[in-house]
Amino acid sequence: MAYYRHQLPQPTDKIFITDGGLETVLLFQQGWDLPDFAAFTLLDRPLGTEALESYFSTYGKLARSYGMGLVLESPTWRANADWGKRQGYGAAELADINRRAIALLETIRTDYSSTHSPIVLSGCIGPRGDGYSPDMMMSAAEAEQYHQDQIDSFRDTTADLVSAMTITYPEEAIGIVRAAQNAQMPVVISFTVETDGRLPNGLSLKEAIHRVDAATNSASAYYMINCAHPIHFDRSIINQGNWVERIRGLRANASMMSHAELDESETLDEGNPRDLGERFYRLKQQLPHLTILGGCCGTNHRHIEAICKACSFVSVR
Repeated sequence: MAYYRHQLPQPTDKIFITDGGLETVLLFQQGWDLPDFAAFTLLDRPLGTEALESYFSTYGKLARSYGMGLVLESPTWRANADWGKRQGYGAAELADINRRAIALLETIRTDYSSTHSPIVLSGCIGPRGDGYSPDMMMSAAEAEQYHQDQIDSFRDTTADLVSAMTITYPEEAIGIVRAAQNAQMPVVISFTVETDGRLPNGLSLKEAIHRVDAATNSASAYYMINCAHPIHFDRSIINQGNWVERIRGLRANASMMSHAELDESETLDEGNPRDLGERFYRLKQQLPHLTILGGCCGTNHRHIEAICKACSFVSVR
């Protein structure tokens, strides 16, 4: 059964960590072939499931060691219709892979969760188009229809919520929220931003969140920012008004490079884990409502442990 579907523990004072950059760890550090960053395909490859279990177990151990909660995102960012088709998966196969991805996370929760370290299972949804650029923009109605199947597949598992990562424009976010409402699933929207703190289409975070909330009666449990370094968005969320309290989570890149630079890079920029942890500490001090802290591209367990060390004793106001 889903432990927290009817009452998510993240919107509290407790700090939850996430994993790091799953796809970049698998690709650059472990040498897996991941066309289109489709990590879900490992569930159908020899030793692939073991690699995923080992990866997620690392974060279960970290959360337990530091007494923090943990949000585990399923490796299904690319497990939607268009991207799945590129990997040879039809609708039935994708539904099965989404369900198996949550079952894998269930084993991690069984092994590492505790009263002090609750583990929340999230069905991860990615954009229909490119994660850095809104190259395929849908209306809200189109997005609702497109993402419904994947969300429905998570509804039939022990997933506590669905999280849409690296969303680049509000209409897709609106459609995802409505599809989650149809499935009676809690939902989180995570926008990505460019180096100027704005979405790739030029919209501000404030306007994007306002548009989604206005169209969905504020149905998203909370918002996040992912796939950007703190220097790209800190000025957009510090001292910017009450609307920022809708943002409860950050999954930052290790690199300070822009999306365009990262897209062209053939090597992994791991940044500086200690510096990243310190930046999270300063953000947490100024924005105490930030309770979900983790990594995205280029980050691994070293970055997340640096965040744990830096933020373990941040006072809650």
